[in-house]
Amino acid sequence: MKGDVMNAFESEWISIGAVTDIPREGARCVDAGALRVAVFRTAEDDVYAIEDRCPHRGGPLSQGIVHGGCVTCPLHNMVIALDTGEAQGADEGHVTTFRTQVRDGIIFIAASDIASIAQTASAA
Repeated sequence: MKGDVMNAFESEWISIGAVTDIPREGARCVDAGALRVAVFRTAEDDVYAIEDRCPHRGGPLSQGIVHGGCVTCPLHNMVIALDTGEAQGADEGHVTTFRTQVRDGIIFIAASDIASIAQTASAA
């Protein structure tokens, strides 16, 4: 029974690496076809995954500064909330977010979130 539960989990979630692979207040990228996902680790060890593309000018959010639950784009200082993908302050825009889980120090991203975005991108 335990193996069946784990197999069901593994079919719905994709292992992308260890939490310790990402420095605190840092990010790493995961490529899923044409889609690039930035995976962030906060100072509190919370993990978030968002599209690695600023809505303002397409800057690489993975290279931005992580502070609190946000990331600041390195190009024009747009601040994006990691949990919602929404621009903060007077800025407008949003990026796609992806559900994550951490189990035994391993980060998992929801397979259905990746598939949904990849399908949308290929249809465009």
